[in-house]
Amino acid sequence: MRTLIAGIGALGGTIATRAVSAGVPVWLATRTAESARALRSSGLRVSGIGGAAVASGIQVAALEEYRGESFDLVVLATKAHDALKSAPFLSSLLSPGGTLLCIQNGGVSQILSARLGSSVVLGGLSNLGATMVEPGIYEQRNAGHLLIGELASGLSERAANVARTLSPAIETRVTANMRGAVWAKLLLNCSVTTLGAIAARTMREYIASSTGKEVFRRTYDEALSVALASGTRPERMIVEPIPGEDYGAWIEQVIAGYGDAKPSMLQDFEKGRRTEIDFINGYVAQVGEEIGVPVPMNAAVTELVHRIEQGQLQPAPARLDELSLS
Repeated sequence: MRTLIAGIGALGGTIATRAVSAGVPVWLATRTAESARALRSSGLRVSGIGGAAVASGIQVAALEEYRGESFDLVVLATKAHDALKSAPFLSSLLSPGGTLLCIQNGGVSQILSARLGSSVVLGGLSNLGATMVEPGIYEQRNAGHLLIGELASGLSERAANVARTLSPAIETRVTANMRGAVWAKLLLNCSVTTLGAIAARTMREYIASSTGKEVFRRTYDEALSVALASGTRPERMIVEPIPGEDYGAWIEQVIAGYGDAKPSMLQDFEKGRRTEIDFINGYVAQVGEEIGVPVPMNAAVTELVHRIEQGQLQPAPARLDELSLS
């Protein structure tokens, strides 16, 4: 399966390095010709969980340089905004029956499936913890895996073939309920990652306050209501998506899984990068409005993150107090 990996950041770069090291034939696409030249010269290296791997003699070029080429599989590993921008061009590189695999957080795969068709787009999620130390050098922080599947639900030979292709590089699992998996991760991104970024705290820290508990529950409950009203049954990830009667014990399970991690969106704030809020709480707010489910908290969270991005506010615990009044 002739494979192109578009986006050589933390996730794409880690997968690419392990793929080349394992002998999987892959081509890599960067944003610019300059970055492609640098990677051709330096090669790729990954360390950490899973062991060290080195990739030299890599096939890498700027995305536009692949015009006229043909691939059976394109792994879309860019940030969400770049994914929407580049997906139409990438889909034009697919051979007949080829697949565009989206592995972004949030609603990206569902948005692209609606635009390009479910026969083209295959859904994907990653729980791989990785960082890019510098271009071409990566550190893998956990064992992690890719979860892939048809957004229309059900198992398919296509998903099984993609899993077989990528498994030498990274553990790849197939689910029959990809939409449910997308929403399950979205629920936690909305209420754990985003709120932690706004408060500049880990979940364990911000949820210790009554305000933190309130904002978490309202944000989560809204997102869950939207998922269920849209006809999706979220999958179990770290915890069951629907809290049981013992809400305190359920929260402790969430904290055990995510409570001490520094939110990735907070890292975006610190580095002055555009966040993916429009594809997380913003996506929930958009879908909720479309199907008539009230989403005031997720809408307020989205607006607040945009204000922090624009430099009008700074992330701080007091931001959650402001949300509690929404």
